[in-house]
Amino acid sequence: MATQAKRPRVAGPAGSDEDPAPVASFLSWCQRMGLELSPKVRGGLGEVAVSRQGTVAGYGMVARESVQPGELLFAVPRAALLSQHTCSISGVLERERGALQSQSGWVPLLLALLHEMQAPASLWRPYFALWPELGRLEHPMFWPEEERRRLLQGTGVPEAVEKDLANIRSEYYSIVLPFMDAHADLFSPRVRSLELYRQLVALVMAYSFQEPLEEEEDEKEPNSPLMVPAADILNHLANHNANLEYSPTCLRMVAIQPIPKGHEIFNTYGQMANWQLIHMYGFAEPYPDNTNDTADIQMVTVREAALQGTKVEAERLLLYERWDFLCKLEMVGEEGAFVIGREEVLTEEELAATLKVLCMSAEEFREFKDQNGWEDDKSEDDSLTITDIPKLKASWRQLLRDSVLLTLQTYATDLKTEQDLLSNKEVYAALSWREQQALQVRYGQKMILHRLLELTR
Repeated sequence: MATQAKRPRVAGPAGSDEDPAPVASFLSWCQRMGLELSPKVRGGLGEVAVSRQGTVAGYGMVARESVQPGELLFAVPRAALLSQHTCSISGVLERERGALQSQSGWVPLLLALLHEMQAPASLWRPYFALWPELGRLEHPMFWPEEERRRLLQGTGVPEAVEKDLANIRSEYYSIVLPFMDAHADLFSPRVRSLELYRQLVALVMAYSFQEPLEEEEDEKEPNSPLMVPAADILNHLANHNANLEYSPTCLRMVAIQPIPKGHEIFNTYGQMANWQLIHMYGFAEPYPDNTNDTADIQMVTVREAALQGTKVEAERLLLYERWDFLCKLEMVGEEGAFVIGREEVLTEEELAATLKVLCMSAEEFREFKDQNGWEDDKSEDDSLTITDIPKLKASWRQLLRDSVLLTLQTYATDLKTEQDLLSNKEVYAALSWREQQALQVRYGQKMILHRLLELTR
């Protein structure tokens, strides 16, 4: 499963008939819990900052007065956080934590949610009322497999979802269900469901936060995810105007840009490409808004492109020897990918090393291998920034170009098809929500890949 979390709003378009009761109840709960809301987002009588109206999707938070950078928007006391340590079954979760270890690291929080959501007296009941309907989450893991593959083929999302679903099923039957059966007094029969567990995984994937480690704690395991009421109401933009800060007593949402009156307050879920946003949160940013967007070239695709240039068995064997040596140097792997952003190659070292080794003459490779991959005079020609790509050796450019062409073949449609859909507003508006989001993912990736084609001419 994904290793980071936060979340998008996945409800449909905002309407004017929202029920104010859940919002009013939640704001009253915030006051009881000591959750401090700035007057600039709290508003006056009849004005609430938490609403479906004026936001990009579902619930969001809107500035009721102009906000300046550095101003506190709200502060969430740690007592209001929902985690494995604050829930009402924290004692049993701590005692049996050894049996709850998993690949995701999320099992204790998920068990906490399963218990609290069915407990009539749960401290967080008003908070749960603002959750999206679990049966209407738009993560691709809930799409029919045929639709997921048809709309997202080539993006990397279907493969990521298949791994998620396999891990969720394994985790549920091997860890979660046995724990609930052993503590039947804590879990009603209605929460013992693989489908509900899958929905809560998606919720944690999209709505939870993970407190960063301190610099001196870098070697430690990542902190467990936790639910942060109020903070998880904020929607995401790459060009966000607020940021969450952590302190020993509370979590503080602080403005980092001027926010005019009536404008929505946006947090960031991190530097997320559109394929990551749709995979983890169920939405994508429209092109060209997501400045963090990337396209992947599978590492094995570069190997395949290099193999196309071999003519005899000896050349193929030598190429596999080079590949194995790159694996030994930990530059490539069978499931790895080279990540290309709009302005930079995020895996510059790995891609440069791969192009270099696969394009070496036999004599150069023998010498390189004898030195165990070390060189005394690393050439500036080995630089692999986006702007340097046209200056690469011809053999490097050709291999990169061939790899891009193979990558583009993995999509079901070409760039012109996507451009025609996006340029026709009526046709685009007639697409379903899923079709629109998937189109934005595909188009963003293909624009990056086609730019690489231009740079490698």
